[in-house]
Amino acid sequence: MTSQRKLRIGVQLQPQHAEYAQIRDAVQRAEDLGVDVAFNWDHFYPLYGEPEGKHFECWTMLAAWAEQTSRVEIGALVTCNSYRKPQLLADMARTVDHISDGRLILGMGSGWFEKDYDEYGYDFKTAGKRLDDLRDSLPLVKERLGKLNPAPTRAIPVLIGGGGEKKTLKLVAQYADIWHTFVGGSELDHKLEVLKKHCANVGRDFAEIEISAGVGGRGRDGKQPRTPEDEGQALVDQGVTLLTVGVGGPDYDLSMVEKYVAWRDQLSA
Repeated sequence: MTSQRKLRIGVQLQPQHAEYAQIRDAVQRAEDLGVDVAFNWDHFYPLYGEPEGKHFECWTMLAAWAEQTSRVEIGALVTCNSYRKPQLLADMARTVDHISDGRLILGMGSGWFEKDYDEYGYDFKTAGKRLDDLRDSLPLVKERLGKLNPAPTRAIPVLIGGGGEKKTLKLVAQYADIWHTFVGGSELDHKLEVLKKHCANVGRDFAEIEISAGVGGRGRDGKQPRTPEDEGQALVDQGVTLLTVGVGGPDYDLSMVEKYVAWRDQLSA
């Protein structure tokens, strides 16, 4: 599969196990390196390492990044739909969109980290019900974005993360500008075919959706990350055009990010 889209490199700066000064420094270094998108994530506790370790909130951080940066797009990978009313989320997104002069990506997902829900008093529900809630929220977000004054500076791109074939990929076909996944190989090929069928069923042009994937992380078996030339190229050959490296605190080692940026520039030279 080939694509006419420009290859983009993102970084997910995971806001855990770090002082905010270290996160601030990391997003500045990432922009200076030349990344296209800087993401954080929407959780209240670390996802790995010390479970009660340092952690910061997603959307207040995005507002700070909007002022601190000047070129990169910013967003959550991804916002948990359960934590905010859809109309409020739309207003928050519109506000960060203006602060950033039109550089926000609105990443959304149904949520999955039960500790967040339990500790902050949200109803965890079932996975299916959380997806139904996301389904119900997406049109409300879109509706509120159309009512706000001032309006967003642009049609804010919506990113949806997840790979469920019956519900999530249908929502991608209906609402997303970007689909984010962590799978590759034959599994990715299969899910792309499923997404194409959903697009055909809802009358959506599949080519309108940018395909995004996470790269560069260590597997659960502790193996070293693969290189851009093998992992990245394989995904690009499948049609992925946004490749995002996840980086944790407190040191925020951007060496793999730097390799992906250099590879991107080499390909476009």
